[in-house]
Amino acid sequence: MHEYNVTIDWTGAGQTGTTDFRQYTRDYDVVIEGKPVLAGSSDPNYKGDASRHNPEDLLVAAVSACHMLWYLHLCATAGVVVTAYTDHALGRLATHKDGSGEFERITLRPRVTITAGSDADKARALHEKAGGLCFIARSLTCPIDHEPEIVAADD
Repeated sequence: MHEYNVTIDWTGAGQTGTTDFRQYTRDYDVVIEGKPVLAGSSDPNYKGDASRHNPEDLLVAAVSACHMLWYLHLCATAGVVVTAYTDHALGRLATHKDGSGEFERITLRPRVTITAGSDADKARALHEKAGGLCFIARSLTCPIDHEPEIVAADD
């Protein structure tokens, strides 16, 4: 069992707090001991500060990063040498009339560069395995698709 202690500290109360939903900011700090503070807010569509991270972005980033870390581990143990990895992930959030919503789908689109001597088919197949091992992905109810592009580098 592992535990993760995170403090969310709302910094947007101003002088009036929540007396009016138009008067306070949605700004907060994510504080984790020993790490840099992460500035957060709500999505700009919900009166948030676009220059700060919002929970939706962070969820998609968490899925992408978790998948990448598992994938790199699996490649290392399977003899696939990865020399570069960039993921342009996309999360699709559906909203409802009552203001609620949920992620309908997250699509990971990693571009993975492997050495010329590595097995591209194996590199592609390991994405599915990584998806099944990722702690974050396993904790979500929405589908998570993998659309990898495997590129063999010139040695």
